[in-house]
Amino acid sequence: MAGVNKCIKYSMMFFNLLFWLCGSIILGISIWLRVSKEMMKIAGRNVSEFHPALDILIAVGTIIMVLGFLGCCGAMKESKCLLILFFIGLLLILALQITAGILGAVYKSQVESLLNDTYKELIPLNNQSDDTVNKIRLLQKEYNCCGLLNGYSDWGKDHIPPSCNCVPSQAECAMTDSGKSVWAQSCVDAFIDLMKANFVIVVGIAFGLAMLEIFGLVFSMTLYCQIESK
Repeated sequence: MAGVNKCIKYSMMFFNLLFWLCGSIILGISIWLRVSKEMMKIAGRNVSEFHPALDILIAVGTIIMVLGFLGCCGAMKESKCLLILFFIGLLLILALQITAGILGAVYKSQVESLLNDTYKELIPLNNQSDDTVNKIRLLQKEYNCCGLLNGYSDWGKDHIPPSCNCVPSQAECAMTDSGKSVWAQSCVDAFIDLMKANFVIVVGIAFGLAMLEIFGLVFSMTLYCQIESK
């Protein structure tokens, strides 16, 4: 063990345990978003527009788990080969994260216009097929919204379904011309709010992961140099 700092060695092992856990979280969340039925129901046929960013995150999560294992083994066995592989892999992860972040920022800014263009052709909603109408009614009931773009007016006069009904005492309600209380928020707005809330969580996780990666690069190279100088 001469020439190798035990504090750095065990810190490296602890870091890689956290690194492996972060990879597991990213992989699980990314797969869930990739196959989420809720996202498919809301985003419709254009859900594939979000797949490139999610595929990158799935790859990142998988690689992080593998690198966490390699880094832990490299620290325990004091293997220069495993440590240098870990260092190179970590740099590649940072590059993938930057790419995914850019794609995420681009798609986030395009979500509203994408959904507006998708659902504009469905209005008025009461003229659509029974299958489409039933799906929209389920969305309204699940997300406490009414209509797709413009609220209850998307259904046309006297065609507002019961799934739009809202308790009058709730602040989210709106009053129709006929005096009926319905949800004020459209389903597209509800979806955008949900995406923004999830985006904040993803940014927080990505920032924390970036800090761990920086520590990992420092620890791995320091330990490598100490093993090299033994």
